[in-house]
Amino acid sequence: MAPLLEMHGIVKTFPGVRALGGVDLDVRPGEVHCLLGQNGAGKSTLIKVLAGAHQPDEGTIAWRGEQVTLGDPQAAMSLGIATIYQELDLVAGLTVADNIFLGREVSRFGITRPAAGNRAAAELLTRLGHPEIRPTAEVGALSAAQQQMVSIARALSQDAKLIIMDEPSAVLDNEEVERLFGVIRDLTAHDVAVVYISHRLEEIRQVGDRITVLKDGRTVATGLPARETPTREVITLMTGRTIEYVFPQRRTAPHTEEAPLLEVEGLSLRGRFADVSFAVHPGQILGLAGLVGSGRSEILETIYGARKATAGTVRLAGRRLRPGNVGAAVAAGIGLAPEERKSQALLLDDAVYRNITVSSLGRFARGGFLSGSAEKAAAREQTEALDVRPPDVMRIVRTFSGGNQQKVVLARWLLRDCRVLLLDEPTRGVDVGARSEIYALVRDLADRGVAVVVVSSEIPEVLGLADRVLVVAEGAVVHADAAEALDEHRVLDLIMEGTGHHGAVPGTSQPARQSEGDVA
Repeated sequence: MAPLLEMHGIVKTFPGVRALGGVDLDVRPGEVHCLLGQNGAGKSTLIKVLAGAHQPDEGTIAWRGEQVTLGDPQAAMSLGIATIYQELDLVAGLTVADNIFLGREVSRFGITRPAAGNRAAAELLTRLGHPEIRPTAEVGALSAAQQQMVSIARALSQDAKLIIMDEPSAVLDNEEVERLFGVIRDLTAHDVAVVYISHRLEEIRQVGDRITVLKDGRTVATGLPARETPTREVITLMTGRTIEYVFPQRRTAPHTEEAPLLEVEGLSLRGRFADVSFAVHPGQILGLAGLVGSGRSEILETIYGARKATAGTVRLAGRRLRPGNVGAAVAAGIGLAPEERKSQALLLDDAVYRNITVSSLGRFARGGFLSGSAEKAAAREQTEALDVRPPDVMRIVRTFSGGNQQKVVLARWLLRDCRVLLLDEPTRGVDVGARSEIYALVRDLADRGVAVVVVSSEIPEVLGLADRVLVVAEGAVVHADAAEALDEHRVLDLIMEGTGHHGAVPGTSQPARQSEGDVA
């Protein structure tokens, strides 16, 4: 079959950085072509070239056998190329329908027809399996998963022939991922091609046809069969080295004979969760497992003071914390690495050093002024310890890969010597190599006596990192046990029982288990 898209020798250079050094990619009609590579490998730059957002310095692009120039996003869209970015580009203040048809409003004789737009939006959302999303709802009021579906609906509305999906499952639960895969299969059955980017290698086996691997801005392999290529081979191509997907062993036992460091008792937040109680000892890692929207993230945010509890108490080392007060929580020794690090944790247009020191500025004050040299020295010490790449504390943090941005967030709390670290989806959007480094860092912190609470949608991650696990469903803790006493299938059963269902998560037909292919 003749390719729909062919890219040859694509080169893109930014000041001081060669982002793409010769990339080849071909995509056939009706296939799911998976684009893999570590953070910083060039995937984002490549898809922006394909979307018309960046112009290549060298190389050619052919569409249906004819060479084309994608001078801007409109040129790409006119050919039938639609892009769904990991950081969704929706307008929060507009309605769902307005976002779906933004710039292409449904009209007749030059007059916009909102009712017709709403009907068309409802049809698209029903096709995606989300008829509950109202076309007239304001996008900013939707959950992250619902916003993802709106973005996909917008791509479908463009009658695209090639849809680029950048980490589309990052904010979806298991059932929503299965719905997404159903949509993708429906698209490919109608000869629509999909370029699928994900760090979850088990998804590649489920939905992919062929694989292209990028490393250091170059194509190192292309056309690999997605279901037959061994995981170790893919990881070696991505990283240049063999990485076993294992969690680090604990060097010391948690200090459970000591008084708890963090105590949560009867904590409630109206409409989100109720009567949550647990304790975390020095050196202990507590995992919260549950579906997206179960209340896991809100529990962490309430402990941190970003939300004000409607009932219950939080104590650190026996001292009760003032509810709804982030400053008091930070001063007491609590740090939070939130799920949405770009919008909630990072000053994207500031330098790395300022992102690391921002929660510790008092220690760098000299006579009423900040000592920039002291800030940079302290930040440099942290970036060296965490192997942040590139090791440049003056560089703007927006230009770093997801894994290195996460390390910058963690460095902030390491600098503060926090005693309790709350981690919400710590490896979301992080490649397999950086994941292993973050796991080792979290375990090292616990070995030093820090109490850690981890939220993750990936049950193997919770079970692999945590000493103890709380299963959360519909805003309630439905089970608590030692991690070694649980397996993935048991946790899924508990989650579904807690949401009024029984058995495995919809879309799975057998007990889930971690295998060689389960890299995420």
